[in-house]
Amino acid sequence: MPEYDARGKVNRALLICVSDYKNLRPLPAVKDNAEKLKSVLTDAGTDLFTEDEVRICRTQEPWEVQQELDVVTSEARGLLLVYFSGHGRVGPDGGDLQLMVGTSERRHKTVSWADVVLRYLDNARADRIVIILECCYAGNAGEAFHRCRKPMSLLMAAQPNRRIFSGDEPAGGSVFTRAVVRILERGIPGKRFVAFDDLVQALRREVVGERTPMGDVWKPRSAKQNTTDDVILSFATSGDRPRTPLRIRLRRWLNAYLRHWPRLLLVLAIIFVPATGGVVLLNLPGEAPACPPALELRLLTAPEAEPALRRAAFDYEMSAADTRPLDGEGDYPDGCRRAQITVYSAAKDQVGQGFAAADRWQGEAQGTGKGGPDGKGVDPLYRPGPQPDLWIPESTADYDEVRRRMPATGSPATLHDTGPVAYTPLVVGIPSKKQLDDVERGSASWRDLLTGTDAQHRNLKLLRPSPVLSGTGLLHTVGLYLAADGSAIGSSDTAGPDPTLADNAESRLSAPGSQYAGSTELLCSLRPGRNGSGDAGAGSGAAAKSAPLVSEKALADFNLGRAIGSCPTLPDPLAPGDRYTAYYPRNVPALDHPLIRVDWRGAADATARRAAVGRFAEWLRDPGGGQPAITAQGYRGVPGKDGAMPQPALGSPLLTSRAETDPHAPVIPFTAGSDQVSKVLDSYNKAQKSSQLLILMDASTSMADGGRLPIAVSAASRAVEMAGAHHTYGLWTFPDPAHPDDRNAVDELVRLGSADPARGKAALERIAGGGLVDHGAAMEEALTAAVRAMKTAKGTNNAIVLVLDQDDGAGAQRAAGVDRTLTALLKSGPDVPVLTLAMGRSGCDAVALQWLAAASKGRCVSGGPGAPDQLAGFVASIGTAAKGDR
Repeated sequence: MPEYDARGKVNRALLICVSDYKNLRPLPAVKDNAEKLKSVLTDAGTDLFTEDEVRICRTQEPWEVQQELDVVTSEARGLLLVYFSGHGRVGPDGGDLQLMVGTSERRHKTVSWADVVLRYLDNARADRIVIILECCYAGNAGEAFHRCRKPMSLLMAAQPNRRIFSGDEPAGGSVFTRAVVRILERGIPGKRFVAFDDLVQALRREVVGERTPMGDVWKPRSAKQNTTDDVILSFATSGDRPRTPLRIRLRRWLNAYLRHWPRLLLVLAIIFVPATGGVVLLNLPGEAPACPPALELRLLTAPEAEPALRRAAFDYEMSAADTRPLDGEGDYPDGCRRAQITVYSAAKDQVGQGFAAADRWQGEAQGTGKGGPDGKGVDPLYRPGPQPDLWIPESTADYDEVRRRMPATGSPATLHDTGPVAYTPLVVGIPSKKQLDDVERGSASWRDLLTGTDAQHRNLKLLRPSPVLSGTGLLHTVGLYLAADGSAIGSSDTAGPDPTLADNAESRLSAPGSQYAGSTELLCSLRPGRNGSGDAGAGSGAAAKSAPLVSEKALADFNLGRAIGSCPTLPDPLAPGDRYTAYYPRNVPALDHPLIRVDWRGAADATARRAAVGRFAEWLRDPGGGQPAITAQGYRGVPGKDGAMPQPALGSPLLTSRAETDPHAPVIPFTAGSDQVSKVLDSYNKAQKSSQLLILMDASTSMADGGRLPIAVSAASRAVEMAGAHHTYGLWTFPDPAHPDDRNAVDELVRLGSADPARGKAALERIAGGGLVDHGAAMEEALTAAVRAMKTAKGTNNAIVLVLDQDDGAGAQRAAGVDRTLTALLKSGPDVPVLTLAMGRSGCDAVALQWLAAASKGRCVSGGPGAPDQLAGFVASIGTAAKGDR
């Protein structure tokens, strides 16, 4: 493997060490980490960084970290090394790693790994970036890291969901950093230098005898993104080290000289240029004035739009629109950011829950846990995050639905629609080898699309994101119901959708697992070689018989091999035979991404926030500001002064033929009224058939290992939330604490047929609080009992959600013949799909779980931060399965 040698280049190292905390336990061992690491990085034997290239930050406030990141990311040109040592915490689902600074509380005044640190690093000017994280839950940093575009290498102190050092180690630094220093200082026997991969392997050997506070083996983890070479971190060697090449020494001398030449020129000018106008007083430039903390704006959006808006937000923060002085804001010197924007996302139903209970949402966000009539905050397992200052949903239809659910009076949140900031048309992806005869790609009526893909023609299975969870799914449903014949949707139309039309449309989408939580995860499941169900891309297997209903941008990203959902970037676009061709349903409104300003009652800085949101909104719509940042990522721009919808701009991925989209396809503005959106949702609900869901959950004590329990409980809770009058559920756990030795016994916490989500949530909260059973879990026996019960239950739309710890219950002594009994039950009618959340080491790669998904016509989701929403998408499709699996 080639190595990257950064010697002599403009390098920077930022060492962030936090040992003293106001609200958390101090970490005395961390105090020495910074000096020890700086000493070895600048040592002549390491031969990489000079003294002035290493900065130490003992931060107390979150903005100090951002200020330091701002400096090093703008200065580094060769290698940028960022190190953090201190407390870390994660959310209930194991995601959203937060780095804790001196003033941090459990949920407030923290530094987000994904939204702050990675956002800065992904826009750095350095050739290579190396990050070292030494904090509890450092291993949880890996998922967000893979969305980055820059060449990066990440060293995490431990595996996911592990706490690490106690902070009370002997003087001289923490265990992990002492090991890093030893390796960089001494080198590795037989190696001419210490590269990143060498450091990782040597570290694992160094700490092999250590244990985490959870008692398991301490194993540092690593990840690399967008790089095929290895970065050299030290030229120390146990043998004779060769002399630093002359070219490197000359480059260092030149860099040091160039850093001071502007000051030298000014001095020479004073000495040699005669003064013609009296005495010239010249103050040489000193340190730039410190920037005050920027105002934090919180931007809530849909998961599909989050990566693009995060990049746009960073561009805005670095732009003149956010850094030039303004009249009346003299306390912000030129070049200082006035606003910083934190971008986060949540599924559509969770956003609706937040605004519908805005008083409780505000109380939880403020840390009081109060505001609602019952004096309780919104359960952190379900709330969509902190209260936002602005919200960019996928479409105006989402906004209309949220406003309809909000109370008419008394809400502390007021929503103001400022208009769209981008558009992306809705499309139907048709496998490239099955393009439709006599159907116009750029303007096909839904009636023609349905006919061209039915059993008499291409026999394609239509896959749609859930209208309950996804704005894309909702707007596709609006198009299916209101523009079936290709006629325009008028806001004055008062009649609701034709029930027969809605039933016919839903019959084409009736299949277990036909809905997903969003476009990106739907398309990710269709990527070549992605899952274990036999799908192998649009050119073969089940994916060749599928037609996804998604957005134009998402389809272009899929075809071009870009990161999409949980699928990382591919080195090349997909092969032509694996792509989907975009067909544009006529007169179906495009996603218009309106920017909604959210005002909160009682906010002391409300005026400043309104002004900051207004400046950001203006910049996003400015052709010379944010529009290029948006259109470069595959969105259509907003109309200009002439009112005409612009075509994709130069550099847009939509202009390449490999995207398989039509850049000339029209963009249809949203014209439906809010009452029409309500009627569409009502018709959708009526078109769904009654369903019963049995949640079967492993509640053995091993579920608490490795941080699995919060994700498992969150996923089960998301499934419970979908209960209602026509969609009932039951909640069983195994083993049964009353009969731990009876392998066939289950604990019926909520009896099958319940329509009250509160009962299930309360039971799950008890489990999350430690209500586990210290006994082995007999998964096969419990599942056999569940399948037998659902086979004989009333209704034709019955399904099981299986949440299990280990991959297939291996290790337990199975009852005789249980496998044969389970197989026979699954093969007998009626069908009972099993939707599995696999929290084990192998996830859905386990052969037994692939067999279970195929035998039951179900699906499997691997455990991870995104698992709850993925599972919820599949659960949402259970009520659509009445008319058979196409």
